[in-house]
Amino acid sequence: MARHVSVSRFKAECLGLLEEISHTGEGIVVTKRGRPLARVEPMPEAPSLQGSVEYLVSDEELIQPIEEDWDADRR
Repeated sequence: MARHVSVSRFKAECLGLLEEISHTGEGIVVTKRGRPLARVEPMPEAPSLQGSVEYLVSDEELIQPIEEDWDADRR
């Protein structure tokens, strides 16, 4: 069961409560006049991006010169 915190306390202690949530991993329910207003929960761990890239060309193709003349000074 999530801990309940009044909206006035949340406003006054917002940064500290957010730090606490990130360290404990437990969310809180913000209440206004005893009624739930919002739930604040820690963000899930971001998935690793390692291995998620698919190369569509080989290294040789990537550095291979193109057979096209071009003028770098052209405006």
